[in-house]
Amino acid sequence: MIGVDIHGGLSQLDALGDVRLPRDARDKLAAYLDLLVRWNRTYNLTAIREPERMITHHVLDSLAVLPHLADSAERESLSLLDVGSGAGLPAIPLAIARPAWRVVALDSNHKKGAFIQQVVNELALANVEAAVSRVEDYRGSAPFDVVIARAFSDLATFAESSARHLAPRGRLIAMKGVRPDEEIAQLPPAYRVIETKALAVPGMEAARHLVVMERR
Repeated sequence: MIGVDIHGGLSQLDALGDVRLPRDARDKLAAYLDLLVRWNRTYNLTAIREPERMITHHVLDSLAVLPHLADSAERESLSLLDVGSGAGLPAIPLAIARPAWRVVALDSNHKKGAFIQQVVNELALANVEAAVSRVEDYRGSAPFDVVIARAFSDLATFAESSARHLAPRGRLIAMKGVRPDEEIAQLPPAYRVIETKALAVPGMEAARHLVVMERR
């Protein structure tokens, strides 16, 4: 295992308020980070290499969105597609936090897809599917309540490439840094922004925002 107190680092979750984790979640998050650190040495899955920063900039950043993904972040039946998942972010932390949700981690990079599949196998994440495909080519078995993306593209590209995967009343959610006012202004008329939400992520000084969209 990595020489970092992941459990101590994740104590910062208490500052997120509404986020509650299953009993075994912290052990699984620690195992996930251990795999990420080891694979990253060879495959360069993420530019962040320090385990301490992975806790804040990857895990806590992913889990900070949890209360905002649906009308109720505790609902049992939510399905989520993570577009451009990379090293499984935010898909893997969210799936660990909500084991009853159906989560698909989608990325076109085969090495990243192989990493996500290894995480799924080693952590026994029965609620996660690793899919290697461009979002434009992906054919899922069912539509999704939430389609989310973290540093994937501008809002217009994200919406136009991903909206067809939404269930009725489904939402597109983009994880951004500063509030992307210019991108919001350039959204096609077929989409509207429901809300933008500033997030406070423990251990991160950078601005973080969610942009929640839907089809008109």
